[in-house]
Amino acid sequence: MSNKVGDKDDDKVRLDKWLWAARFYKTRALAKAAIEGGKVHCRGERCKPGKEPRIGDELLIRIGFDERSVVVQALSGVRRGAPEAQALYRETAESIARREQAAAQRKAGALGVQTDGRPSKKQRRQIHRFHDGQD
Repeated sequence: MSNKVGDKDDDKVRLDKWLWAARFYKTRALAKAAIEGGKVHCRGERCKPGKEPRIGDELLIRIGFDERSVVVQALSGVRRGAPEAQALYRETAESIARREQAAAQRKAGALGVQTDGRPSKKQRRQIHRFHDGQD
């Protein structure tokens, strides 16, 4: 009898619960807040936390700087280990390439412009001349 309840529970699961079970967010509350904040799109549209994802649905999930495009492979409302959670979805190849490119750009930008500190008196004069010539 409990199997029927478990099967029914796996057939219909809320989106916030699925995101939590797939380990995209640490708590269901964070998953719900992300969905309500427009950080999760299902089939290209904003959705509600109570939406029921279906196998084959494409989700666009934005977490911090990363934006992942995943396809739902299985449904689960139970949070398990990372290997089992990764079996619930498949990230698209384009998404992986975009994330790697964005990470490389962030890493390159993190180096930024290296300076020796405050400009010298001569450099300040040059800056002022440059700004005065812009007007």
